[in-house]
Amino acid sequence: LYRGGHISVNGPAKGVIAVILLGIALMDDGSGQAFNYVLAAVVVSGAIQVLLGLLKLGRLADIFHSSVIHGILAAIGIIIFAKQIHVALGTHSDSPSIIQNLIDAVLLLPKANPFVVIISLVGLLLLLFHSKISNRFFHVLPAPMWVIALSIPFVYVFNFFDLHSLSFFGKAYEVGPDLLLDIPNNIMDSIMHPNFSKINTIEFWTTVVSILIITSIESLAIAKAVDKIDPYKRKTDLNKDLTGIGLSTVVAGLIGGLPIIAVIIRSTVNIHNGAKTKWSNMYQGLLLLIFIVVLSPIMRQVPLCAFAILLVYTGFKLASPAVFKQIYNQGIEQLIFFVGTMILTLYTNLLIGLLGGLLLAMVSHMLLAKASMPQFFKMVYRSGSNLVLNTDGSYDIKVKGIANFLGILNIDKMVAQIPSGADVNIDLSETRLVGITYMDYIVDYLKTQNNTGGKVIIKGLDSHVSSSTYNRALKIALNNQVAKLSPRQIRLQNLANEKDYQYTSQVDWNTTYLKKFHFFEIRPIERKSNCLKGIFKDSDISWEIADVTFSEGGAFTAETFNMTLMVLKLNKKIPVFTMEKEGVLEKIFDRVMAYTGYKDIDFEMYPDFSRKFLIMGNKESEIRSFFTDEVIRFFENHQIYHLESNGEALIIFDKIKLARTDETIAFIDYGKELTTLLDLID
Repeated sequence: LYRGGHISVNGPAKGVIAVILLGIALMDDGSGQAFNYVLAAVVVSGAIQVLLGLLKLGRLADIFHSSVIHGILAAIGIIIFAKQIHVALGTHSDSPSIIQNLIDAVLLLPKANPFVVIISLVGLLLLLFHSKISNRFFHVLPAPMWVIALSIPFVYVFNFFDLHSLSFFGKAYEVGPDLLLDIPNNIMDSIMHPNFSKINTIEFWTTVVSILIITSIESLAIAKAVDKIDPYKRKTDLNKDLTGIGLSTVVAGLIGGLPIIAVIIRSTVNIHNGAKTKWSNMYQGLLLLIFIVVLSPIMRQVPLCAFAILLVYTGFKLASPAVFKQIYNQGIEQLIFFVGTMILTLYTNLLIGLLGGLLLAMVSHMLLAKASMPQFFKMVYRSGSNLVLNTDGSYDIKVKGIANFLGILNIDKMVAQIPSGADVNIDLSETRLVGITYMDYIVDYLKTQNNTGGKVIIKGLDSHVSSSTYNRALKIALNNQVAKLSPRQIRLQNLANEKDYQYTSQVDWNTTYLKKFHFFEIRPIERKSNCLKGIFKDSDISWEIADVTFSEGGAFTAETFNMTLMVLKLNKKIPVFTMEKEGVLEKIFDRVMAYTGYKDIDFEMYPDFSRKFLIMGNKESEIRSFFTDEVIRFFENHQIYHLESNGEALIIFDKIKLARTDETIAFIDYGKELTTLLDLID
């Protein structure tokens, strides 16, 4: 209960497994005490976390370059994959090299145990297709629970309880109890204690620092991600949270447990199920303990390969092609930092990988800024950036020189002096280089300040360019030259000039209004850009079409999406509802709707309409009154869009993608016809 977060859930997570495995490999001296040595490192790392939290140094996690951290996590994913793929295949590799483990997985594929592979394949298929199955019964349990549950019948079919051989295409394969999870009959027998005899070795302290960095950065990043989806917009005390996590890690290490971190998936489920206070974390811990004690006989029947395939899937997601694409979309230089860190980590260790990645990023920034080493550090630490209080109570932050991950603590000191709810202007016009981590920081600050009633404006980037269209990408000054519009932006500008609309290509980070729609309550919005605005004169209804960037998931596993949507600001109240193409609810709108009180509303008199659309809301009578014959016929005869009402406005979008110019024109025509119709309804 001593923690800085309000509704985040802490516990051991799959992300720290690779650190533990590396620690075991580093300190294995053949005595059988390798894990005990790692437990000692866990205890020491937790104690250091407590100290850092008490000294209020939790913000140090912000200075690590984001692409470097992603590189570390990708390496962790590959390590987990390389170690667990052999368990999922029923093979074994003795090589200490991660790369050789991967090679061995391919070479030993002909020797894989088919009965183990069958269970692993079933589990993998469940993980891949669980979210795409529309039957609501399958969503009662999360995918990992289905993997565990459905693996048990195979254990009985193949009789893993007795050591024997089974034939597969004429070849015998051995199966037996060694393929099952080994849980002692007495839970006290599971407790292991740390061995501190390696405390004077470099391997011990390498493990300590690796555990400390990974758990601290991941926990603090997840804490900030949970703050974004907290319905009460509370802010985590990062220093107190670090202290609490450190204390938990010390206790866990003393009794044989893994390091404790905040876990995004459990925290998200916690919020969606109505949790409001930190007691929910304690309840989950107690329920988990009861689950382990009561269901341990069942857990002994679970095959190791079922757990292994969960870890293989997790490892793959951390280093999947989608991750590489996401990093590349942020800029080619980010991909270099990412891949460089990942490779260095795989061939050395996490600590060297982290330091090497940070050095690579720093040298690259130095070269891109065309500054010598003395100039570079002067422009980072003594650039003349300042904070000014205006007479109207607003604040101006003037950032100069090089604004990158090394300068995070400097701006953190400035914003710490600004009260919540104040208006702030952040001027970056005199910067030579603005890094992606720096942009992440000021955008996160913008969102935090907006939630307290303040308004933050980020300006001065019109003369900067980057290697990516990603708006937080690394930016370099162009000596007062204005960046050119893209062909799509030129077409939108021409459309605005032709039709007398308003158009701006600049990024608008203030997206508070969109959070009033349920779709964005659970999907943090990054920004909007390429805003096209106008008024339908016949109905006097204002509209806006914009490219919106939002994320789904949390922290390091979040996916980023870009789409074009239309907002119609109505001049009268209408029911709150959502309308979606029937059959794609799980793909676009997700099962969290069930927790809002929304229910499916069927229109029996209009079978074609009911077959095409899924209407959901919690005030059925009002919604039925709104959907008159004219409104239903309109939707039946027009293109199917996702449409949602918050009671005073509508958002409309087609697919999760950016719209072409002709699709933008179609949006406008659709909105005009719809508002004309709604204007005629009492």
